[in-house]
Amino acid sequence: MIQFLAKSSTHQLETLDWRREFPRHLLHRITTLAFVACAVLIPQTLYTKPLIAESNDRPNIVLILADDLGYGSLNSYGADESHIRTPNIDRLSISGRRFTDANTPSSVCSPTRYGLLTGRYDWRTDQKHGVLSTTDPLHIDTSRSTIATLLKSAGYRTAAIGKWHLGYGTEKHDFTKPLSPGPLDLGFDYHFAVPQNHGDASGVYVRNQSVVGLRSDQKIKAGKSSYGRDFMGIDAPQRIDDNVMEELTSDAIRWLQQKDSKPFFLYFAPVAIHFPYTPSEQTKGKSGSGLYGDWIHELDLSVGRILNTLDRMKVSDNTLVIFTSDNGGVLMTSGDRPEAEAYRAGLRCNGKWRGRKHSIYEGGFRVPFIVSWPGHVDAGSSCDQSISLVDMYATLAAIVDQPVPADESVAEDSFNVLPAILGVPSPKLLRPSMILHSPNGNFAIRRGPWKYIEGKSSPTLKKVPQREELHAALYNLQDDPSEQKNVLVEHPDIAKELSDLLNKQRNSGRSR
Repeated sequence: MIQFLAKSSTHQLETLDWRREFPRHLLHRITTLAFVACAVLIPQTLYTKPLIAESNDRPNIVLILADDLGYGSLNSYGADESHIRTPNIDRLSISGRRFTDANTPSSVCSPTRYGLLTGRYDWRTDQKHGVLSTTDPLHIDTSRSTIATLLKSAGYRTAAIGKWHLGYGTEKHDFTKPLSPGPLDLGFDYHFAVPQNHGDASGVYVRNQSVVGLRSDQKIKAGKSSYGRDFMGIDAPQRIDDNVMEELTSDAIRWLQQKDSKPFFLYFAPVAIHFPYTPSEQTKGKSGSGLYGDWIHELDLSVGRILNTLDRMKVSDNTLVIFTSDNGGVLMTSGDRPEAEAYRAGLRCNGKWRGRKHSIYEGGFRVPFIVSWPGHVDAGSSCDQSISLVDMYATLAAIVDQPVPADESVAEDSFNVLPAILGVPSPKLLRPSMILHSPNGNFAIRRGPWKYIEGKSSPTLKKVPQREELHAALYNLQDDPSEQKNVLVEHPDIAKELSDLLNKQRNSGRSR
């Protein structure tokens, strides 16, 4: 039914007098599946009917969040095969829809992860700049709904596997003690993770609420990390960086293959392609852009293993797979680091966008976003509607028919962008504006083609270095996608409107 409605002619839809005929003519004669497909004809606040019919045939959901993967780092987003090859991730693009204007709420990792899981901008918390450290407490309040609690309440079994970077406990935590509260208190049934970053100071894995293989509360000599810092010396088997991607992926596969009648939700967060760049023997030396490109190959290999597992389980046809990244890539044009080597080889990790991870410019926020859902999303299609990763909460809620309260502290910044995923024509933008935030506390807001940069850092900024010059700016991304011409002087009225809108949304506690 949804395929039929999505492909119905615009003329047929326009000539239907839905004010009089829609409830009588459709609601009593077709499944509720059709309602959301047609919902773009009426205000978004009325999206209240489920996408999935009463048969309770809800899809499995796999959400893959890569780390530091820039917009231009996949073949399906313009990367030349002489530099890298990403056939497995591009399988999703071939079977589904590729978004060209998907954005992260932050240009660094833990704030984006908070926004993705909660549907709320992270700067609304006490985290106004920077990222969480290895021993910081759990950043998401356990009373707050997450995608995991949402889906668990809808009958899903849930897992968070991979990079966590959202803390544990109620204060600076001791890894020799139970790591609670944590993901299991946020709706996840299972958790296996690198606590903060690839190569982080913990040097260990966490499973559920404890360090894997913890032997005692004594310190051991564990050497230095790739960052030059001493490992914490937790008395447990130490991670081997070269093996982390394989171990995380294998654990995800084991969890997927558990026999259970419930639909599943897997939040899989690979450590690739975050520094340190540690491709396995299977991918080392295989790209045309050095270690950095090889590390992208490692990510692609991991995604391929997940997709092949779904095929073997014969559940691919009923599985929604979303692939994206937490922020833009680390761009370096000179020096001897792997990122610069890849640049000299011709790889443009962030495509045409200005800036990089940590930046307030588009290269820090614009990321790959691919959705594959056989029978619902047209194969080989693309979408240029603006969406944000914080929209995943409201969108998944629509899929499983879990209404998002309009006046409660739930997903305050999340918009339902399901029509864009399904390819249903919409007369207006599903997301009217979005706020972007850099780790130095600088804000920007986008509305239509316009992007206004406030040009101020966080007043509480202490530890995060200024990575870019701060100044107010206005760009027309339609005419100037690479943000080269500041037109603030030419359009002060638009700058004022956007500044006022930014302040209104910032001060109101919600944008939805």
